[in-house]
Amino acid sequence: MGIAVSVGLPHTLEIPVMTQPWERAVGGREMARVARLADELGYASVFVPEHYVVPRKHWEFSGRYYLHAATTQAFLAGATERLRINTAIAILPLVNPIVTAKALATLDFLSGGRAMVTFGVGWLEGEFEAMGVPFRERGAIAEEYLGAIRTLLRDDEPRFEGRHVSFHDIAFEPKPVQDHLPIWLGGDANPALRRAARHADGWMPFTTDPDDLPARIDYIKSQPDYDGRPFDVCYSLGALLLRDGHVPQHDPRAEQPKSAAELVDRLGWLAGQGVTHTSLAPLGMPSLEAYLDHLRWAAEEVLPALR
Repeated sequence: MGIAVSVGLPHTLEIPVMTQPWERAVGGREMARVARLADELGYASVFVPEHYVVPRKHWEFSGRYYLHAATTQAFLAGATERLRINTAIAILPLVNPIVTAKALATLDFLSGGRAMVTFGVGWLEGEFEAMGVPFRERGAIAEEYLGAIRTLLRDDEPRFEGRHVSFHDIAFEPKPVQDHLPIWLGGDANPALRRAARHADGWMPFTTDPDDLPARIDYIKSQPDYDGRPFDVCYSLGALLLRDGHVPQHDPRAEQPKSAAELVDRLGWLAGQGVTHTSLAPLGMPSLEAYLDHLRWAAEEVLPALR
């Protein structure tokens, strides 16, 4: 069937529709426990979301609480041995690309080649205002930053000239352990898909309906900048709970399956839509222990059927 399964960590955000009451008592020790179990059970990766600040008018649906992605990635890498450490998402235009590339290269070096990143251009205009980054230029900034980050991670003598970032005659070491550190891009609009075709190793949609995924994947791969490279598509059924702005919606496809066969069928359906990577999350779990048991059950009853 060929779909990789990752694990969502509890309490990496507090979006009301996606957060169980018990999660608010979860701290770093418990997150590391989940990550270590996922590592032992053979899950593919963990994801870390990110916002720096949340404007007041978005508290109702988006919550107020988010971790810093790179710091959390480093913490989780130190707690595990095999698991890949990804983001979902890191907000690309808000951080100088040299700082971002340094964090990624350091994480990959220290973790033995397990770093990944999923970038987005961001959508909270007030967050950009608070950080002094022009919101209307975020797409153009992201384009340059992606090029700069790739250059820094790859080239022995990195050089880049752009409107928003320029550098030359610099050393950037250590390089990542991986020959090619995977960079995925998130987003649903056509510009995001075209950017993924130009720059990315994978795509993570947020509000695209699963029935529309094949057409959107075809759109990416039909772009003149797509060169036929291997390309992942990551989609979690939990995304069906949200519309734009984290506004909740009900979709029965996001409900917890009642049996292993039902979960295999549902994830197999995603694979048939072109999805290569999905995740399990604490949605509907009554406690941390119940979620850990759910991960053990899925590893035994579900994962073998998906490989």
